[in-house]
Amino acid sequence: MADSPRQQRLADGRIDPEDLDLLDSVARYARFFLETPRPVRPRDPDRLAALLGGELPGEGNGEHATLRRLVEAGESGLLPSGDSRSFGYVVGGALPIGIASDWLVSLWDQCAAVYETSPLASVAEQVCERWLVDLFGLPTGTVMGLTSGCTTANLACLAAAREHQLHAAGWNVNEQGMRLSPPVTVLTGEHTHVSGLRCLRLLGLGDQVAQVDAGTDGRMDPRHLAELAARAPGGLIVCGQVGSTDCGSVDPLTEIADITHDHGGWLHLDAACGMWAAASPVLRPALEGLERADSWSCDGHKWLNTPYDCGIALCARPEPFVDAVRFDADYLQTAERTGRDPMDHRVEISQRARALTLWAILHHEGREGIARIVERNCSAARELGSLLAREPGVELLAPVTLNQVLLHIGGEDRTQRVVDTLNSAGTCWVTPTTWNGRPAVRISVSNWQTGQESADATADAFLSAYREHGEPGTSASRPPADKR
Repeated sequence: MADSPRQQRLADGRIDPEDLDLLDSVARYARFFLETPRPVRPRDPDRLAALLGGELPGEGNGEHATLRRLVEAGESGLLPSGDSRSFGYVVGGALPIGIASDWLVSLWDQCAAVYETSPLASVAEQVCERWLVDLFGLPTGTVMGLTSGCTTANLACLAAAREHQLHAAGWNVNEQGMRLSPPVTVLTGEHTHVSGLRCLRLLGLGDQVAQVDAGTDGRMDPRHLAELAARAPGGLIVCGQVGSTDCGSVDPLTEIADITHDHGGWLHLDAACGMWAAASPVLRPALEGLERADSWSCDGHKWLNTPYDCGIALCARPEPFVDAVRFDADYLQTAERTGRDPMDHRVEISQRARALTLWAILHHEGREGIARIVERNCSAARELGSLLAREPGVELLAPVTLNQVLLHIGGEDRTQRVVDTLNSAGTCWVTPTTWNGRPAVRISVSNWQTGQESADATADAFLSAYREHGEPGTSASRPPADKR
């Protein structure tokens, strides 16, 4: 018997929302989307302006018509970042349990601001806090706030650091501001992520930042840190990294913690991706000294593979952390308050109950499941680095410490041509960068599905594109002289 037109549309991937109930149609499309192979690139982004644009409708459209238009735009312009071959930036994919629980978050539509607006979200957040402090091996009493991403997690943690350092100097920054405040020196690594610098600027510390040199492996130089810390006037904040964006390097945490604390400073670690390596007994030694920091920031939507968005701020010093962000308002004072208010541990006030999605993934994967994801990704990254570095003219610019692979393949023009070829073919998605003045390609292995098979296929595609664009070693630039 021939398929019905409806069945044929579904088989061809042409979902018509009117074939199904509104919510059923989204569930059917989700299954189709997750199960259908697709190129790792937007299919037809030039259509987006026409599909999404025009005048704001006067009378509006039916639900099915709106849903149909949105799906059509999505199929034209989305980047399948959840694919196992998506290696651009540091973007994880969403685990199925994360997608399902996130639907419930939208369905229940909780305002996770104070305990009274959602006891469910408040309790779930406290449970996640306890689980993550244990998973990461952080000091007892460490508190957590959930944010929109690592940038706002950095902002909350660095606000706590500023609060603590100025309070020690007898200054109440919440009441007295920054204009006449005592000095606070901020020391950051040479490869500090721009989000940390952005937060320091927002906190009025942008002109008090000094840069610490890094070695060729991207790690902060403890000797230079010690020199700068010894000359720092006033308070001190040191910003280290656990898994740098370009090469995945981890700063020498024990050494920089000793130096920071010897000078009465606050150590904040931007661990947007690398924090999750602490779940693995195999990888944990690379993070030795992690627990010595005063605050940490990381993302769930990177290596834990929660749906966007999920940022995590952790602080071993609850008092300055809460003092830095807490506020009072008459309408928020209630006699029934019996639990912790989530907004007291982050910059945002109202937000969706993202703790429920985080809880679902932690509960589903457990310690061993998270360890398997990060170990599989790191193994794939090492395999990719090894396969590609064997090619004449391809240079591995830093050791593959965790899940980042950083490669020099020639001059800027050749690098961009190789990246464009790979990305336009849709075989995989990679992004270019610059490392110590040299053009480079970075491959970030962060998806829960990525393993040996994806690494082998990516290596084949990469080498094919590389060989297509010139002889090995042509137009390669020379590394700059050692600045020290």
